[in-house]
Amino acid sequence: MPAKKLNFESAMGRLQEIVERLESGEAPLEEAMALFEEGAKLSALCYNTLDRAQLKVTELAVLPGEAESDG
Repeated sequence: MPAKKLNFESAMGRLQEIVERLESGEAPLEEAMALFEEGAKLSALCYNTLDRAQLKVTELAVLPGEAESDG
């Protein structure tokens, strides 16, 4: 797959395709290894995207004035 910037939904969709292909057991070893590598990269991308989203939600959920009282 080209090294273009994927959004979360596209990355998850491609990751699902990879999982289905690997679970089918029909991919030859070299293809399976390449798919596994691509899947690992997509998984990391999705994890990082979710991590950033969680941090943003946490940041937005802090009540006004609450952050100043911490220090």
